Amino acid sequence: MKASFNCYELVFKNPAGTSRGTLKTKLTYFLKIKSPDFEYIGECGFFKGLSADNEYEYENKLRWVCENIELGKDFLIESCLEFPSIQFGIEQVFCQLENKKANLYFTSDFTKGTHGIPINGLIWMGSLEFMKKQIREKLNTNFHCIKLKIGVDWNGEHEILKSLRNEFSSSQLELRVDANGGFTHEEAKIVLEQLAKLNIHSIEQPIRAGQIEKMADLCKNTPVPIALDEELIGKFYSNEKIQLIQQIQPQYIILKPSLIGGWQGSQEWINIAKENNSGWWITSALESNIGLNAIAQWTAVLNTNMPQGLGTGGLFTNNFTSNLEVRGEKLFYNP
Repeated sequence: MKASFNCYELVFKNPAGTSRGTLKTKLTYFLKIKSPDFEYIGECGFFKGLSADNEYEYENKLRWVCENIELGKDFLIESCLEFPSIQFGIEQVFCQLENKKANLYFTSDFTKGTHGIPINGLIWMGSLEFMKKQIREKLNTNFHCIKLKIGVDWNGEHEILKSLRNEFSSSQLELRVDANGGFTHEEAKIVLEQLAKLNIHSIEQPIRAGQIEKMADLCKNTPVPIALDEELIGKFYSNEKIQLIQQIQPQYIILKPSLIGGWQGSQEWINIAKENNSGWWITSALESNIGLNAIAQWTAVLNTNMPQGLGTGGLFTNNFTSNLEVRGEKLFYNP
């Protein structure tokens, strides 16, 4: 059994705008195991500027994993505790190896092609006209849950949300927003009140991560459910995770396997959330179709009916062919 890795630059069809800046490309890595019969590929979805993985030691760590692949999945995952995206790549290749089938991780009605995963329609930042164009496209394909990136031009973004809510009631259209930490604590208080008047489902990461007391204050008094996202990144140990959730007491947490230790790390967060009465959902973190497929198959076996954030497969010009298909507002696997 031989292992290797390579990096790959994904190119966006349209620049992807967030409150942290605009993305035109995204680097990712692939871990490969070659057995006598097959080659299995797992995506290590390193996200520059967001991942907790040590950027300068990243390729050295991947090289070490390849040189020690015979030590097995559990040992390698434990040895990559502070490289969560590499942990996820290790999970993927060994899962395929155990199944003896490339690209198959978890058998379910989803992988049989008979069940779709409900997803939200993702609206990227840009000019107000660009955002409106994206919204029209999503509504035309019958999405009932839309997520908007906000936090750059709040006055304009607020107007878009108001016009949407004037046209569609909350029972017709679920609106989620993601600030990516774009507001200050005082700004967030005002924004939350404005969002409440529009029956917004939730806001992700209203203030930047690391402000535990301020985030706890917002969650305690918020009129709109708050979801932690970036706040979870870099918490490697169970006691850190438990302490974070108990201190902040968020209404929801957002799970991005590439950023929090793959399926195993995500499941640990889910267990902690359940114990502390927090909800959760899964989203991708701009992986290629390889990583997205792995996330989707795992999400399917969690049996949740809540819209998930898995509609990112069509963002890149040089993505890989995939069994995943978006039909209406659901993600399907075509076997």
